[in-house]
Amino acid sequence: MHLSDGLIPLWQAAIYWIITIAVLAIYMYKLSKTEDKGKILVNTAILAAVTVVVSSISIPSPFGIPIHLFVIPLVVILLGPLSGVTVAFLCFIVQFLFLGMGGITSLGANVVTMGIVMSFSTYYFYQFTKELDDRLSIFSGTFMGIIMATITQIIILLIAGVATLEVLMATLVPFYLFVGVIEGIINVFIILSIFKLKPELAKVEQI
Repeated sequence: MHLSDGLIPLWQAAIYWIITIAVLAIYMYKLSKTEDKGKILVNTAILAAVTVVVSSISIPSPFGIPIHLFVIPLVVILLGPLSGVTVAFLCFIVQFLFLGMGGITSLGANVVTMGIVMSFSTYYFYQFTKELDDRLSIFSGTFMGIIMATITQIIILLIAGVATLEVLMATLVPFYLFVGVIEGIINVFIILSIFKLKPELAKVEQI
């Protein structure tokens, strides 16, 4: 889902950068108001490193295109939506500098889709279904976060005039529906295992 440099006109890329910076500023403000900044920063750094590694691994898929797990929904469920945005931002910088994934001008757009939209969609769908069933809430949060990010990327590419709606719907939607199901199932097992082994992590302060 990483967009590379040159796909989006610079004036549009600048808007996405401004949105990204604004959301990161909100994160920093909220972090400054928390009592346990050190623990939050440590948890964020650990999950950022995990996200860089895991999301860089290519997994074969029946579509002929390798899957890259996002990991951001897992971060959001554990640490909160603004932490998810921050982890996505850090992850994309590292992946661009060392792996050539994404770009610099397109970084803002990538954070808007896989950071902001995915994080807040995951968070709210998770919260809405949390009282019903833990497995359902984790799966639905992960799945809907990925789908909402996919829809956002389609809109961004349409505005940029990169491709037609028909092409984008035919190529992106089936693939990320598949990814959403796979990552949703994986997150159910991982997060429930984490909460069982380390129940205190279910109660950490979120941002």
